[in-house]
Amino acid sequence: MGAVANCLMGVFAGLLLKNERIPAQQKVYFVGAGGIISLSLGFVWGIEFPIVKLLWTSSYVLVACGYAALLLAIFFQVIEIWAWRKWALPFVWIGMNALPIYIIAGAVNFRRLAERFAGGDVKNLLGNYGQFGMGLFAVGLALWLAVFLYRRKIFLRV
Repeated sequence: MGAVANCLMGVFAGLLLKNERIPAQQKVYFVGAGGIISLSLGFVWGIEFPIVKLLWTSSYVLVACGYAALLLAIFFQVIEIWAWRKWALPFVWIGMNALPIYIIAGAVNFRRLAERFAGGDVKNLLGNYGQFGMGLFAVGLALWLAVFLYRRKIFLRV
């Protein structure tokens, strides 16, 4: 039920953003206010009913949806209203082939591949930041795959 509620909150936010009768700035206010309300309710409800992701408790759903709504409002403001789009190009690359990248990541394990390429001396050189460096390298490999598919206009969908 929690996942259904989460999905429905996303559907309602999407319907709001697609509504052409509401000004764009007002959409940001509505989604942001919904995020703040959801976060507040989730944390207050979390006092009585713990926020547990593994169980998808109702308090977790409210908190997760609140954070998602706030991020959606921020990104809508920055990308759609202020038209700052160049920085978001990596999200476009990944979004155009999200499913194949997800499947390949499960089969290939980018983290292990990063350890194979940059582990050892490079990881030791980074010292305490070695694991962070390997994580960045793994994300870089996934991003490289996304760019590769995007530039060759290979878009795999269901």
